[in-house]
Amino acid sequence: MLFQRVNIVRKPLNRLLTRSVTVTLKNAIKNQHLAQAFLFFGSRGVGKTTTARILAKTINCFNLSADTEPCNTCESCSSFNEGHSFNIFELDGASNNSVDDIRILIDQVRIAPQVGKYRIFIIDEVHMLSAQAFNAFLKTLEEPPAHAIFILATTEKHKIIPTVLSRCQIFDFTESRSMLLLRI
Repeated sequence: MLFQRVNIVRKPLNRLLTRSVTVTLKNAIKNQHLAQAFLFFGSRGVGKTTTARILAKTINCFNLSADTEPCNTCESCSSFNEGHSFNIFELDGASNNSVDDIRILIDQVRIAPQVGKYRIFIIDEVHMLSAQAFNAFLKTLEEPPAHAIFILATTEKHKIIPTVLSRCQIFDFTESRSMLLLRI
C-alpha cells in the first residue's frame, strides 16, 4: 500500500516543539500564510513526523481555539482522530521511493480536498527517494495546486537536492542539551 493510515495524535503543538518552531507554525496558521512545503529535519525520535501529523490536523481544523489548537470535534478533526481522514496522506519515502510511487502521489495531489481547505501530503524519510523520484516530484513542488501542502521529514537533509530545499520552509528539530535532559 502506497499511502499509510495516519496515526492518531492528540498532543498540542506546544508540548512537542521548541518555542521558536511552535510560534512560527502557529503564526503562519493564524495569519493564513502557510508555505506550500515544509521540511522538518533532525535526528530520530525528536518528533518530526508527529509534528507533521499535528500540523496537518491543525491546518484543516474548522474551529481552531484562540491559541491555534485543533478543536477535536469538527468533521475534519473527527475524521483525523478516527484514522480515516481523506485529506491527510502519509508516504514512507524509505519503502516508496520510485518514480512510479511519486507519480501516484502526483495524481493524488491534483484532487481537491473533500473536507477542509487543504490536502496535506507527509513524506517521511524523504531523503530515501531516488534521484529520478525527486526530479518527478520537483515539478509538482514548483507549481503545486493551491490546496496542496507538503510536509517532508528527514534525518539527512544533506541528501535532499538543492532545488527541493529551495522550495521548502525549513525547520531544524535538532535537540539541544536541555531538551535531552528533559527526556531522561
